[in-house]
Amino acid sequence: MRLDSVRILDLSRLLPGPYATQLLADSGADVVKVEDTDAGDYARYASPTTDRDTAALFDSVNRGKRSVALDLKSEGGTTAFYRLVEDADVVFEQFRPGVAERLGIDYETLLEYNEELVYCSLSGYGGTGPYAERAGHDLNYVGLAGLLDMTREDESMAPQIPGYQIGDLGGGLFAAFSIVGGLLSRELGNGGEYVDVAMTDVVASFSQAVAYDALTGDGPRPGETRLTGRVPWYDVYETADGRYVTLAALEPKFWRAFCEEVDREDLVAHHDTEDPAELTAVREELADLFASRSRDDWLDELSDETMTGPVCTPAEALAHPQLEARGLVERSGDAPPRVGFPAVGSNVPDSHDESVPGHGEHTADLLASVGYDDDEIDDLRGAGAIR
Repeated sequence: MRLDSVRILDLSRLLPGPYATQLLADSGADVVKVEDTDAGDYARYASPTTDRDTAALFDSVNRGKRSVALDLKSEGGTTAFYRLVEDADVVFEQFRPGVAERLGIDYETLLEYNEELVYCSLSGYGGTGPYAERAGHDLNYVGLAGLLDMTREDESMAPQIPGYQIGDLGGGLFAAFSIVGGLLSRELGNGGEYVDVAMTDVVASFSQAVAYDALTGDGPRPGETRLTGRVPWYDVYETADGRYVTLAALEPKFWRAFCEEVDREDLVAHHDTEDPAELTAVREELADLFASRSRDDWLDELSDETMTGPVCTPAEALAHPQLEARGLVERSGDAPPRVGFPAVGSNVPDSHDESVPGHGEHTADLLASVGYDDDEIDDLRGAGAIR
């Protein structure tokens, strides 16, 4: 999982694209942020800020990268980009469909400068279809993919998104996967390629557990399937202190273990019942049971065989002994803590460059590396083509 010799030109900003390339940078890739000469990545100015006076969002997903600032609407800036493409392995962009073509940096154009290029486009809805040019954010993608509606308990309640930013982060994760897949395909002799990743498509692919019913019959509704609240042994329950625990005893052996440990063997026989009255009665019994003690009391009492767990706040989750044991939260020198690379392996880099690039900090160095001399760089800067 080392990408040490791979150079990626990353034209994305905010969260989805930078998250994708942060995963690749953590794997050793040389990620070059290609920013405009004006504001650059908007995430640079988001609040809150870290102790080293950088935006926390930007800091979290742009470590170890380099920044080049080019005006891609100028001849000099576009030419400089083409020179960088000649020496790159990947171009990754997050514009709405059509923008890359207007800028002259689309896949077909860049093939003239690098025929082995892996090119990945990440957008809300992809490059085809009636929504292709529509603007959107995570809530839009989740809604269109049909997962937002599945989280409503009843029609009077506002919909709640399962998880946090699943469209943005899921899209970024799949883009990273697609880039690595493209690089592998190239190494296997298939040449470069173009990949079009839509965040809506990625969210829709998360619906595998309910897709069959939706595709072959009535659309599943909240409370109507085993994984959306129909059965009481797969649900979330409030505890005495206003916190919550999860119970996921789908298999009979785990349900039996739970019932025995809470001294409710009388409930064992109800597992997998289809009787609505029985389901309601068991749910009420479980609700009363869990409400009798605090969350942590339950977690201390119940064993690993009961399929129970805590519902954590983000702070609790990131401080949990399980994540600590996995080394997921990285703390390095003067850099603020962050969630690191989510895999452990024999060849996964265990240390990373934790610096955050200034806007255009590496412009001169990168242009020099592709043949520009000092006078040419000064001329481009004077013309406003670079920063």
